[in-house]
Amino acid sequence: MKVTLPFLFAAAAALAAALGAPLATTVLGLIAFGVLHNVLELRYVTGRFAPVLNGRFLAVLFALISAIVLCRIAAMFVGQPARDAEILVGYAVLAAGCAHALRGWLLGAAGTVLAVAAAVSLSWPGYHFVVLAHLHNVVPLFFLWEWAAALPPVTRRWFRSIQVGWVLVLPLAVLLGAFDVSGVSASTVAAFAGDPAKIMALSAPPASSAVVGARFLVVFAFLQTMHYFVWVWFLPRHAPAAARAFEARVPWLRGSRAWALGAGLGGFLAVLFFIDYASGRALYSAFASYHAYLEFPVLLAMLLGAGAARSQLVFRETATGGQQTAAVSTLTGEI
Repeated sequence: MKVTLPFLFAAAAALAAALGAPLATTVLGLIAFGVLHNVLELRYVTGRFAPVLNGRFLAVLFALISAIVLCRIAAMFVGQPARDAEILVGYAVLAAGCAHALRGWLLGAAGTVLAVAAAVSLSWPGYHFVVLAHLHNVVPLFFLWEWAAALPPVTRRWFRSIQVGWVLVLPLAVLLGAFDVSGVSASTVAAFAGDPAKIMALSAPPASSAVVGARFLVVFAFLQTMHYFVWVWFLPRHAPAAARAFEARVPWLRGSRAWALGAGLGGFLAVLFFIDYASGRALYSAFASYHAYLEFPVLLAMLLGAGAARSQLVFRETATGGQQTAAVSTLTGEI
């Protein structure tokens, strides 16, 4: 109950906020929790999956994602060419993950799939970035699924079912019109963000109707809010071993320092958001590339079995989150 009930309450509150004020929920949520969740997510991922994210592989990912940061900054000035470059480098990140996880014909097959997908993305870049925005909010499902492996069987089944419910079932219900979403107008608390159509365009497929665009915005606002709940509240509370593993690698960010860093940078960026929301969001988006793109190689390592050939040290939490053990295991079969 300690790990399931919070998600039920959080999902109900997030859905109510997203349905009632999707634009304000999106904008104000980003300002309040955007930077902080970046820091805490990086802490969790690099701590819990330290056996995967290390050495040359981590250096390659850092270089590629830094190139994406430069692409996003350049997009503020040159537009689409920089966005096309980001697409190519983004697929290079996925290719690096496949190269780390696969060998032989499987690697060749994965390369072919990535090449075809990259061609599709370059042909329809507007759809690519909308899919990327929503996919980023769906990613917690995989990390929570993996985390739940150590829970007792009954609790694990309930926990995973609830995750599937809020990540997939509720958004699908919104998109199918189960809730009355007829349109979105600029609300007072988010009016400083400018034209709501530009914000909706970040979450809705190009040329969507007003109703479809509103539904996608509600889904984005809901999933973004739950995304923050996972990284800012749930995992810091229930996965302390990951934080300790990170602190062993980055000792100058021990204890509350990571929170202070996230809050401090978030406060600084919040000022820019209120002065010029478009510029603030562009700057945030650039540096958020590190946490957003780092997720995908880790997911590939889990899904494709990077640990199949060798043992990995994976931290496991108990159901209470208060104690933990370190077990030698593999990443294969855990998700």
